[in-house]
Amino acid sequence: LELINLVAPHETSVLLLGESGAGKELAAQAIHGTSRRADSAMVTVECAGLTETLFESELFGHVKGAFTGAVSNKPGLLESARGGTLFLDEIGDVPLGMQVKLLRLLETQCYRPVGGLKQKKADFRLVCASHKNLLAMVEKGEFRQDLYFRIAGFPIYLPALRERKSDIPLLCKHFLSGSEHRHKHFSERALQTLSHYSFPGNIRELQQCV
Repeated sequence: LELINLVAPHETSVLLLGESGAGKELAAQAIHGTSRRADSAMVTVECAGLTETLFESELFGHVKGAFTGAVSNKPGLLESARGGTLFLDEIGDVPLGMQVKLLRLLETQCYRPVGGLKQKKADFRLVCASHKNLLAMVEKGEFRQDLYFRIAGFPIYLPALRERKSDIPLLCKHFLSGSEHRHKHFSERALQTLSHYSFPGNIRELQQCV
C-alpha cells in the first residue's frame, strides 16, 4: 500500500508481480484511482490467449477493409484509454512479434491502426501485471529485455495469501459482509482452519470459499 501510494501520483510505468489471484488488478485500480488520471478510464487488456494479429487489432484498432471481416473502422483500446490508464494484464503472454510494436508505442507514444496510414498520438499511463518471472523469460529469450526495462519503471510484488496469513480472518469477514450470508459469522475454529490452508488460488480462491 505504501508503494502504491508512493507511485500513484506520478506517470511512472508500474509492473505488478505476483501469483494469480493475489490482487494485481485491484492494485492497478488503486493506482489509477489515486492518480491524476482518475477522472478518465482505466482500460484493461487481457493479454493471455490473444494472437499477435488480434492483440494488434484490439490495441490499435483497425480501418475498414484492413482484413476479412473488417466492415467498418473500429477504434482500439488505446483510444478508449486516452487521458487515462492502460492496464496490460499478463503481459508475459504478449507474443514476441507484438512486443516490438509495443516497445515502439511506448518509446514514440504514437501508433497506427491496422490497415491505416495515418499515425495517432497516444496518451495513457501504463500499468502492467504478470504472474510469470519476466526476468527469467528475458534470460531465455522469451521476453524482450528492452521492453522489460520500459515497463518495469516501478515494480511492486504482491505477496501470496500464504505469505500473509494474518489477513485471512479480516478478508473472510470482509467477503462475508458483502454476501447474501452477511447475517452469519465465522466461528474462531473456522477462522483458524482457514488460516492453516495454503490457498494456492490466493484471494480469489478465498473469496469463492466464503
